[in-house]
Amino acid sequence: MKREEYKNYDGLGLAELVSNKEVKPIELLEMAVSEIETQNPQLNAVIHRMYEQARVATETASTGKFAGVPILLKDIGQEIKGEPKTLGSRALVKYRAKRDSEYVSRLRKSGFLFLGQTNVPEFGLMAITEPVAFGPAKNPWKQSYTPGGSSGGSAAAVASGMVPIAGANDGGGSIRIPAAYCGLFGLKPTRGRTPVGPQLGRFWQGAAVEHVLTRTVRDSAAVLDELKGAEKGAAFTIPEYDGSYLDLIQQSLQKKLRIAYSTKSPIGTEVHPDCIEAANKTLKYLESEGHMIEEIEAPVDGKKVATSYLSLYFGEVSAMVSSLEEILGRKATLNDVEPATWLLSLIGKSMSAQEFVLRMREWDVAAYAMEEFHESYDLYVTPATAFPPARIGDHKLKPIESIALQVTGKLGSATLLKKMGIVEQLVQESLKRVPFTQLANLTGQPAMSLPVHVTKEGLPVGVQFMAARGKEDLLLQVARMIEDTELWIGMEELLSTAAK
Repeated sequence: MKREEYKNYDGLGLAELVSNKEVKPIELLEMAVSEIETQNPQLNAVIHRMYEQARVATETASTGKFAGVPILLKDIGQEIKGEPKTLGSRALVKYRAKRDSEYVSRLRKSGFLFLGQTNVPEFGLMAITEPVAFGPAKNPWKQSYTPGGSSGGSAAAVASGMVPIAGANDGGGSIRIPAAYCGLFGLKPTRGRTPVGPQLGRFWQGAAVEHVLTRTVRDSAAVLDELKGAEKGAAFTIPEYDGSYLDLIQQSLQKKLRIAYSTKSPIGTEVHPDCIEAANKTLKYLESEGHMIEEIEAPVDGKKVATSYLSLYFGEVSAMVSSLEEILGRKATLNDVEPATWLLSLIGKSMSAQEFVLRMREWDVAAYAMEEFHESYDLYVTPATAFPPARIGDHKLKPIESIALQVTGKLGSATLLKKMGIVEQLVQESLKRVPFTQLANLTGQPAMSLPVHVTKEGLPVGVQFMAARGKEDLLLQVARMIEDTELWIGMEELLSTAAK
């Protein structure tokens, strides 16, 4: 098999070649290694390599749905015993995972070969991937642009053809945003569908879930088949899906759908014309297929959703920075983490338990409202992001902001920044480009981004679909239907553009 042939197969396609003995796992592994070594110096998608361990694993990689298929794991939540667990932070560059995550255990049983770990923003906090510890990951479509975050390294690796599938997770859009920015398919499963243990029973209070980024719908469905199922100690459980998602997507929809949509930002900010166009042309296709389309906004207060999400953000970051003491053997300082991370931790530290609980209650208000909403509408469609990918460095702190952060860090209080209005500014800046994705994380609903549009500048744009909790089956069927249309950014277009 030649290099270009390898890149044109999805994960299931490669697994079939192995099963038919047309190619050996070691041959696939070496092709993936060659792709990583050729492209990673430019893209900086992979920060830790595990080639020798993978070569040993090829000797027994003969069983499982994905036997012999190379994969990269995200450097957050997908730990392998004895391998680095940095979370994108310089404070953890020497730390090693003490055990496999349940996610990794299930993928190993599926026959995957783990080649390494992908680049992430520090602690997975940003919708871009530009950690100080490892440098920025770059978008294969245009290397001066971000691949998104926090699964940015995984997205760049899949979009460039290094591997057909890469690990990802999503606590506020971290699967869907990189999928939209890199022309990939990204499904965030229902809360509780995939494992997050054993170190945790809940990930970001249930906002974050584990899955993958892929180029094809069938790969995502097949991996979900391998990951789904209850786990010991999990805080959330849902009725199991008894069938096979992979088998399901071979079937046509049995009814016409009721689809609600909105292209307005839920926090009242601007939405780029390309992002609106991506949604509108997808809706036009669905309407032409006989589905009912109605413009109506989700029955939630978008600003309250954003505020409650950011309260989670502040609290989790503060807890993470505090927990570094166990690893560092001392309390963490401003010099151990990035300035913005330190600021977020200080804000979280200043929050009261009462304030945190009140904000968390908004999740349930929104979840109840959306469940009632889905009694009338099968799907809710929005742009995946409010803007196409940003240029690398666009989110870098301005000099005055950096100075203010340094002063705040030394004072150990967020009061000064609150008075200066910088906190509100940072909040607005962090969500104005990506205001659509957080709702599904708070409500626990499944949501996906489909690659359906490319801007005149040659950058991908996605459209988001949300469904009622537990309805990944419906999302996957719709995705598979659209995958067969001219709307879908095909693998050939993706790889030919990424190669330029």
